[in-house]
Amino acid sequence: MRKLMLTLIAVLMIGSAQAAGTPAPAAAGAAPSAAGSALMAPSAAGSALMAPSAAAMLSPAILDSLCSSRVRDRTSAISALKAKNDERALILLQALRDGRLYYDRASCELYLKSDQGYTVWATGASFTGSGLRRSGVSAQQRADITAFINAQALHAPDAAARLAAVTALAQDPYGKITLAEVTSLMQHEDDPEVYAQLEALKALLSPEEPTLGVQELLRSISALEAEASPAAIAALERLKADPRPEVSADATRVLNNIALLKRVSGWAETLFFGLSLGSILVLAALGLAVTFGVMGVINMAHGELMMLGAYTVWLLQTALPDYPGAALLLSIPAAFLVSGAFGWLIEKGVIRHLYGRPLETLLATFGISLILQQLVRTVFSPLNRAVVTPEFLQGAVHLGPFLSLTYNRIFIIIFCLAVFALTLGVLKHTRLGLEVRAVSQNRAMARALGVRAGRVDALTFALGSGAAGMAGVALSQITNVGPNLGQNYIIDSFMVVVFGGVGNLYGTLTGGLIMGLANKFLEPLSGAMLSKILILVALIIFIQKRPRGLFPQRGRAVED
Repeated sequence: MRKLMLTLIAVLMIGSAQAAGTPAPAAAGAAPSAAGSALMAPSAAGSALMAPSAAAMLSPAILDSLCSSRVRDRTSAISALKAKNDERALILLQALRDGRLYYDRASCELYLKSDQGYTVWATGASFTGSGLRRSGVSAQQRADITAFINAQALHAPDAAARLAAVTALAQDPYGKITLAEVTSLMQHEDDPEVYAQLEALKALLSPEEPTLGVQELLRSISALEAEASPAAIAALERLKADPRPEVSADATRVLNNIALLKRVSGWAETLFFGLSLGSILVLAALGLAVTFGVMGVINMAHGELMMLGAYTVWLLQTALPDYPGAALLLSIPAAFLVSGAFGWLIEKGVIRHLYGRPLETLLATFGISLILQQLVRTVFSPLNRAVVTPEFLQGAVHLGPFLSLTYNRIFIIIFCLAVFALTLGVLKHTRLGLEVRAVSQNRAMARALGVRAGRVDALTFALGSGAAGMAGVALSQITNVGPNLGQNYIIDSFMVVVFGGVGNLYGTLTGGLIMGLANKFLEPLSGAMLSKILILVALIIFIQKRPRGLFPQRGRAVED
């Protein structure tokens, strides 16, 4: 009897709900109603992101507005989605903001685009058709959606999401959050990093609050000095106009300190970029200093040997696509061997037969450079090749708010010093180095003492060519890898060698760093092209006074 009464009550409740026009609660496993089946019935693949009823969530008016090409209609749809404020509404808003929301013009069905393709928003099922149109979004709508998403993320359980939201608000907080809201968030925040960012955000909003006292504003000024962002500087400018003399004077002092820090950071950044450019020039000229200083050969194919080293990086990264960092490290010895082997062949096949004829040697090496360029174009195509920067070379070291030192340029400076030390060690502490120095100082006397000058010439040219290949490894991280890579550095390499002193490695190091620093300090004053011209003119005048460079090579043959 009791079961009969319960069944009767359930039937009466279902009948009354249907009569009132509201959907009855479905039993487990029941199929959705015909009215909502076209938009709802989530599939197993998309059920994790789907609400129980997509049709109940979005009204036809919202769907029509999202599929409309008029900005006013999309604005009303955005307002309606913001009012709903649930997970599926946020998914739609994010897709609309990022340009990933598409629709079918005939049925007004919504689709989400990802790297894997299209997904039906209502069901989560994959879609492989065509004919979809993207739902447009204006810049104002995108900013409005971003501000709303950030405001919701302020209360997210994930500390990283809250930190990202607070950081985004700190870039432009005015009109998007109030000081009272920030204070309330600080009372409930337990993550120290997020709390510190909220303090900075509170300091940014302090000039907009007229009820704050002098001491509170002075504390805000101290926080703004530590932040030193564009928004913080704008807030300090408003505090500078405060009628209270204590606040105005402190804001003026902080603004002056920030301006001084910005100038000093600019000088330090220019110095860093000058050192990195100088390191590149040293790497490019190091092998040329060895071959030109010992053999007196003007090698116009030196730039193409650097190019071969850069292509070695690309080949190894192509062979090891999942390990770009390991491929880069392996390419250092590989590039030395590849370029060194080409240099050995060039010396054996061409240069050996042209000693004592500098003009013919220059023309021959120029022809070799053209041959190597065309060889690369034929084998690898004339297009530039993309070299992946490993993760450990991405990013930068931030030394204050205005100074950042990128990892890839730090790597180039360290790599330059390492290659220089290695080359110097070979020339100073090995038998080959002893023979190279003997031949460079007095070739006739070295031959008389039993030194095989021909073998020394070949190994020296191979050593210089290998150093050029390692320079190409460094260049692959900052410039395009293509057939013309070496042409951009061959003239600068000769300038560094002549300026520092032919055949002197310390002169090459000093000359390259001086030219890099001079270039970077002159560029803001005269421009990139005029700075190069000024450096060239200064170099010509210097060579007129000191024809042998900064550190002239010594020896009886040199004196002759």
